[in-house]
Amino acid sequence: MPSQVTLPGIDDDEQRLLSGLLAQLDARQPRNQLRDSYYEGRLAIQQVGTIIPPQYYRLAIVLGWSAKAVDTLANRCNLDGFAWPDGDLGSLGFHHVFDDNYLDVEIDSATTQSLLHGPAFLINTVGDTSVGEPAGSIHVKSAANATGTWDARGRRLSNLLSITGRDRSGSVSSLALYLDGVTITAEKDSSGWSTERTEHPWGVPVEPMVYRYRTDRPFGQSRISRAVMSAHDGALRTMIRMEGHADTYSFPEMWMLGADESIFKDADGNPKPVLQVMLGRLKGIPDDDSSKNPRADVKQFSAASPQPHIDILKQQAQLFAGVTDIPISDLGVSDMSNPTSSDSYIASRENIIKEAETTTKGYKRALKRSMCRALAMQNNIREIPEAWSTISPKWRNPIYMSQAQQADAGLKIITAAPWLAETDVGLEILGLDDQQQARAIAQKVKAQGQLTLQALAAQGQKMTNDGAGTSR
Repeated sequence: MPSQVTLPGIDDDEQRLLSGLLAQLDARQPRNQLRDSYYEGRLAIQQVGTIIPPQYYRLAIVLGWSAKAVDTLANRCNLDGFAWPDGDLGSLGFHHVFDDNYLDVEIDSATTQSLLHGPAFLINTVGDTSVGEPAGSIHVKSAANATGTWDARGRRLSNLLSITGRDRSGSVSSLALYLDGVTITAEKDSSGWSTERTEHPWGVPVEPMVYRYRTDRPFGQSRISRAVMSAHDGALRTMIRMEGHADTYSFPEMWMLGADESIFKDADGNPKPVLQVMLGRLKGIPDDDSSKNPRADVKQFSAASPQPHIDILKQQAQLFAGVTDIPISDLGVSDMSNPTSSDSYIASRENIIKEAETTTKGYKRALKRSMCRALAMQNNIREIPEAWSTISPKWRNPIYMSQAQQADAGLKIITAAPWLAETDVGLEILGLDDQQQARAIAQKVKAQGQLTLQALAAQGQKMTNDGAGTSR
């Protein structure tokens, strides 16, 4: 049933916008829930054909390929922090914003949500510091509970509806509507809906993180595409067939000519359990001299091999790997060994590395604008300064390298430009993280200070000695 919310204290245009956004969110819910079910392994495959008994479709066999398609790319899109070439982020309280909002974890969550649904939304709000909230807050909202209108000319959101609460039946119980310069929050209790309107100077304080943005699809697309779902379904059906094959066709088939049913019964004449008959290693078939064929003739047909199912699963894995750019060895069905050299390893993952670079480039603008807005809120500034335009996110290299490999590559760069060794960039190139860089620079400053003090002490001692010699 479509969501219907009528709020007091808002005008007709705002009510129509709210109703339209609720309808837009409801329209997308089935597809979002479908992709969630693929990612979380809650998909139930419908029975196809009558060869496999229906009980095998109720075994809840799970295949994690769709989650692998999302997580493999997300794991190569890691935010390391932000950089400001023209200034000092620490002077703006950057570490408070980054740490208090748990951005190292929250942005990972936003990346996963973006790959899963297409967009994820970064929402800026002024936090209540009296209850421990950061002054410049950044919230992550998935497309399952947020939607808005895209302004193609301004390349930004004109508005955003965020569902902040639902009751036990799934109906909306609280929401926030972000408009240009106005935020409307609403909550429902036993007496009905209540609203609160807040004005601010931040326009629409929301930035979309979009995977595979296109001009005709401004909210992008899901990593779990129709091609991915089709390949996933085919592989899952193959696994169900393999499970049925293991129970039904893995035992040799026996034909007995000239024997009665007494060998399948116990001493009391009751039929033996099927499993006992199948697993029995020694079977005795008595002769019947009164029969035309006194001795039974037993013939055996070999058990059917599961190899055809395995071959089909490998072929489906190749199709899935081709669609998602994931190395087939990561899907768990290939007997190929991983490449040993660093060059061959990178070459085998060239496509997923390029995909990660393209993805992080698409996220750059949203993270930059959201961080600048949070820093302005943190410093109680009502307009973002022009000097902050060079603040930009730093992404970890999507190519996995050992410390030795990164240090070796960094050394070659620093050898070509020795002056880099005296900068933070040089330490970063060598593979040191932010904490290690800060500690290294602090210890260098401390060591230089000690050397300076020693030099001053030595000079003072010399002057004292010289003065003593002159007085004599």
